[in-house]
This record gives sequence, C-alpha cells and structure tokens, in this order.
Amino acid sequence: MEQGVMMFLWVLVIGFVTLVVVCRWWSSRHHQKGLKLPPGTMGWPLIGETLQFSGALGSEGNEGFIKERTRKYGTEVFKTHFLGKPLVVFCGPTGNKFVFSNENRVLVNSWPPSVARIFGTSLSTRAGDDAKRIRKLLMAFLRPEDFQKFVSRTDIVAQKHLRTHWYGKSEVKTFDMLKAYAFSLACSLFASIESEERRAELSALFIVLLRGLLKLDLKIPGTSHYRAKKAADALKRELRKEMEERKEALKDGRATPKQDLLSYLLTTADDRGGYMSDTEVVDNILLLLFGGHDTSSSTLLMVLKYLAEEPYCYNEILKEQREIAQSKNKEELLNWEDIKKMKYTWNVVCEVMRVAPAVSGTFRYAITDFNFAGFHIPKGWMLHWSAYTTHTMAEYFPEPEKFDPSRFEGEGPTPFTFVPFGGGPRMCPGIEFARVGMLVFLHNLVKNYKWELVFPDEKIRMDPMPVAANGLPIHLHPHQQHS
Repeated sequence: MEQGVMMFLWVLVIGFVTLVVVCRWWSSRHHQKGLKLPPGTMGWPLIGETLQFSGALGSEGNEGFIKERTRKYGTEVFKTHFLGKPLVVFCGPTGNKFVFSNENRVLVNSWPPSVARIFGTSLSTRAGDDAKRIRKLLMAFLRPEDFQKFVSRTDIVAQKHLRTHWYGKSEVKTFDMLKAYAFSLACSLFASIESEERRAELSALFIVLLRGLLKLDLKIPGTSHYRAKKAADALKRELRKEMEERKEALKDGRATPKQDLLSYLLTTADDRGGYMSDTEVVDNILLLLFGGHDTSSSTLLMVLKYLAEEPYCYNEILKEQREIAQSKNKEELLNWEDIKKMKYTWNVVCEVMRVAPAVSGTFRYAITDFNFAGFHIPKGWMLHWSAYTTHTMAEYFPEPEKFDPSRFEGEGPTPFTFVPFGGGPRMCPGIEFARVGMLVFLHNLVKNYKWELVFPDEKIRMDPMPVAANGLPIHLHPHQQHS
C-alpha cells in the first residue's frame, strides 16, 4: 500500500518537474539573447494562451485579457502566444498609428494560418501589390460616391424585413432578426440573392463558421474549428453556383455589369487589364458576406440595447428621423441626402462602436525585425492591434464607462483613438455599406416603434462579436401614428 502511494507521489513529482522544464524550454524558444522583448508570457506549450485570449477578447463587463495584461505590465504592448504563433498585442493610439502606417514596410496583413486558409485569396489574406489590386476593385464598388445609388435599394430591403418580421408583433428577439436583416442586405447588394429560403441556408452556414473561426485548429472532427472549415467549404461551393449562374445571365443579358458586387467583379478589369480569378471572386464575396452577416448586426444589437436604456438618445434620434420622414412623400424612398442628415443617429452608432466594437482588432505579420516603444519585435511574429482597449482609455475618452454620443460632435476623438473600422491602407472597405445599412434600418424602426428590454440586465458576451445571452428580446410599442 505504502509503495503504491510512494510510486504515485514520485510520478506526480516527475510530471511536475517535466512540465516546468518543458515550459521553460517553450519560453526560451522565443527569447532572443541581448534583445529586450515585450513583457508577457508564452503560456502553455503549443496552445500558448489561446484559450484565455479568445475567451476574453473585448468582453463586456470585465477588463478582458488584453486590458488585464496592459495593467499588469504597465505598457501598451505585450507578448503572448496565440493559435500556434508568438503574438505581440498593441494598444493605444501610438500602437494603432504604427500598425496602420507601416503596411508593407515592416508589417503585412495577416491572420493565423487556420483563419487564412478559410478566407483563401480574399483581401483579408493578401499583401503588397496583390492586396492593392483587390482593394481597388472592391472600393470602386463600395466607395461613397458609387454606393449612393444603393441607398433606396437598402430602404426597400429594410422596409420588407420589418414588415415581415417586426410589424404586428409585441415582442421580437432582436439578435436573430438583426442577423437576418444584415445578411439579407448583404445578399441583395453583393450577389442579388433575394430568396428568403436561399438566404436562410447560407446564413445557417455562416453561424457555424463564425463560432469556430478563432478556435484551435485541432483537426479533429466535431471540434468548433473543424466544423467552421466544413461550413466555409460548403459556402464556397454554393457561391460558386451563384457565380456560374451569373456568368450565364450576363452572357444572355439577364444581368447587368453593375447590378451588384458579383457582376461588377466578374466584368471589371484591374489597372493591368486582368480580371479576378473565379476563386478570388468567390473568396472575396465570402469575406464581404461574412462581414455583412455579423459586424453590422452585432452593432445594431448594441444600438437597440443602449437606446432602450438611454431615453434621451432615443428621443433625439426619433426627432431627427421624423424630420427626415416628414420632408418626403409617403412612398418616397430614402436617398443619399437623407443619410447625410442623420448626424445625431450616426453619433449614437459611433458611441456604441466605441464601447462595444464588433471587431476588437485584426492581425499583422512582421516581415522584418523592428523596435517599438523600446522593445524588440522579431521577424515572423504576429501582431494584434486592439480597438476595444484603446476605446476605453480614460485619457482619450473621459469617463469611458459613460455612454455619451457628444464625444463625436465637432472634430470628434483624437486621431487613432477611435478605430472600429481599422485605419490606413487596410481600413475596412465596407464602411459605407455598414453605415448606410444601419442608418436606414434605424430610420425605419425608430419612426415606427419605441421598445423596452424584456431582460434589463441581460448579459452580453463576445463570441467573438457581441452576443446577447437571451437574444436580446424587446417589447415593441408602436407609435400612435406611423410617420
């Protein structure tokens, strides 16, 4: 009996010593003698701090992994290990400016390999001249001066969605409905997919994709990332079907070159006279549908939450939207001039994106050794810039926990402190799509309804975007007269 106990204790001791030795070896692998690396730890062998990083990234209601580390180390840069790669996290406007200003010089856009494989040849994974070529083609469709003509089409999608899913109901689960609206709009403007059944099929696959996107790639069937890869493959097959059908429609004159992004990419040459490959078209449509499915809907989710909690903000938006509605004929659709008048509404949306950004940051890759804030960053390391942490720094946003849309009046926040869409040559190309989609939806909802939260203290978590524990159900109260 005693021998068995002793043997067990010896196994524990040997196991503990082995673990310590392995951890020290793991840490030493990423230490360069004589060079001052940022503070931080590489965590456990192989998995690093992946679980802590992805689990707490930008979470509402706590400091989160990033804020906790910056407070612990007293710096706005620290190292960790995420999804199999050493990673340096940048916080604050100085770090943001450095990242946004050094594209293709010391940094290139990057995602962890497991994520990059999903988005293939899309803009999110390209660098250098290739990225410039793709971005220029996308921006030619999405820039404000060209996107203006889609405002009325957006209004049609918003009105149809509200008539179908909101009108006549006393209670709505907003999380599901907002995703349905945002995805319907993306499907319509990017690929003219108008069938509700078809949209629902694609949306179900996108939900699986999102849930497993930033999880460990264990290559084990049934795990989150494995399911995400399978969902991405299925989505690409479906989008390829849409593309082949569109080619035939363009050939037969049943579709036009500028009716949506899909047609535009299939018929528009780049500066060198070349066209996107079929794979590039599919991957970039996938990327933009992914963005349209989740970022706008997550932001609108939080807008509705805050408007229920902030009656002053709701009333100011109602006043602004009623003035716009009353300036138009009853059946007249919204246009670009109306969007420009929604200044206070946009300030509210911006404040929501400050306190709960849908995307907490993205990744870069160091293509050379460089120094930042007195620390050495080795070539080959990944970098992550954090919007969430910067948005809650008291030195740039006094009383950061306070919801205050007036922060965005006049010249607004200090440069590089408010970065929900990124910055520099990698700024999100879908800014106008998101802005128009959200403002048009709010116009149609607010002028018809007021609402209150079914669960006033409902928890919001990041997965990796804002998700309401109960789907954020609301009680709808129609105004006596629809404007």
